[in-house]
Amino acid sequence: MRIGVITESEGESRVAIVPSSIRKLAKSGYEVAIQEGAGKLSNYSDQEYSDAGAKVVDREEALKSPFLICIRFPEGIDFFEGQVIACIADPFRNPDRIKFCNSRKATLLSMDMIPRRLSRAQSMDVNSSQDNLAGYKAVLLGASLVPKGIPMMTTSAGTIRPAKVVIMGSGVAGLQAIATAKRLGAVVYASDVRKSAAEQIESVGGRFIEVEGMDDFEDESGYAKPLTAEFIQKVNDTVCDVASDADLVVTTARIFGRPAPITVPSSAVSSFKSGCVIVDMNADVGGNCEQTVCDEVHQTDGGVIVVGTSNLPGTIPTTASMLYSNNLTTFAVSLMNEDGFTLSEDDDILVGPPEDSDFFVQGMGGVLVCSDGKTHQKQSRLEGVL
Repeated sequence: MRIGVITESEGESRVAIVPSSIRKLAKSGYEVAIQEGAGKLSNYSDQEYSDAGAKVVDREEALKSPFLICIRFPEGIDFFEGQVIACIADPFRNPDRIKFCNSRKATLLSMDMIPRRLSRAQSMDVNSSQDNLAGYKAVLLGASLVPKGIPMMTTSAGTIRPAKVVIMGSGVAGLQAIATAKRLGAVVYASDVRKSAAEQIESVGGRFIEVEGMDDFEDESGYAKPLTAEFIQKVNDTVCDVASDADLVVTTARIFGRPAPITVPSSAVSSFKSGCVIVDMNADVGGNCEQTVCDEVHQTDGGVIVVGTSNLPGTIPTTASMLYSNNLTTFAVSLMNEDGFTLSEDDDILVGPPEDSDFFVQGMGGVLVCSDGKTHQKQSRLEGVL
């Protein structure tokens, strides 16, 4: 079975498979054809791929592969019948991608749909690996723009108080952001709509911001539930009040398949002190801050700096590519058995847990979104969007 790896679309510096994964894939029965120059922006050379056993080919040849592994959905490519595409397709926000694959009878494996609570899924979970890096880089990026020192320093010229950092949300990205800010020496406050997150926040050095009436607002998939407008307002008011004198605010709130919720309205931004930096980790899906401009860094009239970088993992492409490649390699290897490459209806990663499982989610399958011209039968929520 041949895997094709292509250069990603403009603005994406990562590559889906790195040289260190080639031998493991080959051992499982795969041949890898990579487009020449595909790893250049991630600092992986064609020679490294060739030395590892991959075939370095032109784009047209790579696209002929029966199994394409990408990071983003490869737009503008005319898939052939039976071709398998594994990528982050974000199908709920981009249903046309499913329609296109169905029109070509191609198989779409959307890795962001992985049933992340399954223990076997942990090593394949691209959401976690990339969010972890995004949380780390968000703090470093914000800290580089904060106009004061981050840690406490005692000098002969006086004592510098540590910076105050507020992290909004404590999922994978948020926890890494808290830990990173703490390592830099900041005093870190963090919030979440899940009351159970308090212990996790404190375990990595943060101080939990509790909101009256808070409960575990988490759905069966492990993602935050949509909240009522009234409670969102209450959370915003409480957390933004804590952040009013912060030096750095990082927003991480992301709802699966929906636009990002506004957690920092314009009224709150205007109350923040001059020099405060807001790093919005969800600029690509509308932004948590009302003042965010996607892929721009700008300063408000009140002196607050708002960062809308949309692809934070892509700013550290060497590491991000390596982790993504590890995720996809583990996934690809799991599809190989004694009969060769197989997309089994018994595979929980592909089709979701069975109905008698504690991890079953009504209307949600696994990463197998569509094949043979049809959306998978267990993706009824997605079918509703279509």
